[in-house]
Amino acid sequence: MTFRVIQWATGNVGRQGIEGILAHPELELAGCWVHSEAKVGRDAGELCGLPTAGVAASDDVDALVALDADCVLYSPVMAKPEEVVRLLRSGKNVVTPLDWFFPAASEGTTALEEACREGGATLHGTGIHPGGITERFPLMISAMSRDVRHVRAEEFSDIRTYATEFVVREMMMFGKSPDEAARSPMTGLLGHGFKQSIQMVATALDMKLDAEIVTEHESAVATQAIDTPVGTIDPGTIAAQRFGWIGTVGGEPAVTVRTNWFMGEENLEPAWTFGPEGERFEVEIEGTPSIKTVFHGLHPPNLQQIDPNNGIIATAMHCVNAIPSACRAEPGIKTYLDLPMATGKAAKALRGGA
Repeated sequence: MTFRVIQWATGNVGRQGIEGILAHPELELAGCWVHSEAKVGRDAGELCGLPTAGVAASDDVDALVALDADCVLYSPVMAKPEEVVRLLRSGKNVVTPLDWFFPAASEGTTALEEACREGGATLHGTGIHPGGITERFPLMISAMSRDVRHVRAEEFSDIRTYATEFVVREMMMFGKSPDEAARSPMTGLLGHGFKQSIQMVATALDMKLDAEIVTEHESAVATQAIDTPVGTIDPGTIAAQRFGWIGTVGGEPAVTVRTNWFMGEENLEPAWTFGPEGERFEVEIEGTPSIKTVFHGLHPPNLQQIDPNNGIIATAMHCVNAIPSACRAEPGIKTYLDLPMATGKAAKALRGGA
């Protein structure tokens, strides 16, 4: 069976979503929503540097809601719950990297659950971080241990490879003063998703977490001007940040999620580094036995090859590959704990001529 999919937004993740949909043997691109008037009417494939896909981009929400489609890959910069409700109510399943990873730990899901039931649709939140690195892979690896005492999922990334100026400067707060960064919205924006990850892992492992999840935020400033794809980071402004969220049991860490975001490793105060392994994601289980898994390949190989960003491709493909299972699921908000394991698909040449 082929599932018809609308790609909602064509930013970094959205463009990779289109390429993934076009390559997937069970999916067909049915529509494409765009925010920019300059993109309206252009072919969705051409927006991604691909051959013509035969689908014109549109900013007409009413027309797309009315379109005959099975699923929406929903990836604007910020989620609009009322928009997702409308899509679900229209009978379209929604897969998104933005939110709703674990509804038991997320407020305001009543309207979404009602929309799922009304439309006979599924909502599935997925992605990489939060998502696979903080949820799916820790739980998968934990199956090889007993007496699990602590779970850690951690990102180490050079943010110079994330060449989206608004996000890096106005949301991540790089290039801002330490006082401005101390009020960073990322603590709440990221924490909303990561706290769901922590609650999912704790629930699956039968941990009884303390009521409050601890939040940590540290920053380093530039000691000299740092040139980046989003402009110069001036001396004395934020050039590296560490965020952490820790679920505790009896005051002791039980589930920890962290991000380490640096504008390179030079000219920082404090003098933070990624260490000898460089950029990576880590998943570690402390139990019997203790297991540590390191993920390389999700970052660009160097600053000269930042497009496409491998982590963004992985985020999009974790969504794309979940679409068939989400479409086949019973209505409701579904997590990794509810759906079968998603897999990638072989290259076309390896699929027996398919």
